[in-house]
Amino acid sequence: MKYFATLFSSLFIGTLLCTAQVESGKPAPDFEAKDINGKTHKLSDYQGKVVVLENINLDCPFVQNHYESGAMQELQSEATGKGVVWLLISSVSKKSDSYLKPARVKKEMSDQKIKATAWLDDSDGKIGKAYGMKTTPHLFVINKEGKVVYQGAIDNKPATEGDPRQAKNYVREAVNKTVAGEKVEVAQTKPYGCGIKYAR
Repeated sequence: MKYFATLFSSLFIGTLLCTAQVESGKPAPDFEAKDINGKTHKLSDYQGKVVVLENINLDCPFVQNHYESGAMQELQSEATGKGVVWLLISSVSKKSDSYLKPARVKKEMSDQKIKATAWLDDSDGKIGKAYGMKTTPHLFVINKEGKVVYQGAIDNKPATEGDPRQAKNYVREAVNKTVAGEKVEVAQTKPYGCGIKYAR
């Protein structure tokens, strides 16, 4: 199912340099947010676990391609199967047409078989802005010590169609290296996708 409410003119394809407010190798900012069931999550709750943060907007064609192909769900399932915590961060303003209420989110997560640990409401933009999140998707991998070991694009193929599985997936590589206790070779890339609809 396609969600083309986002106009193509609003797309951000990673032409700007990444200006993240967090540094790879440095501690990830702690945060607190509620999921679609009203449960509060804090990053510090997951100390000792590898955590993936994924900024999401299902109206974004780049995001749609990853989910409609099933590639993102496969990666989520693969990661969570290794004990990784995968948190979806929705920084879409409540005033935006792309904002989804909890009931709609639950339906989408069920219909699309999304395998993330939780979907967090960041409609005030606090998490996104603390991390310098620029696009959907924009991903971060955090190690067991709470340090950012990767930030940027999901892969090296910015596209709204085609099979994402054919691309070099930076997040998969970062997760696998981190779970194995090895150094992540590519710690930062430029994110691509749609500009985040932050509250103003």
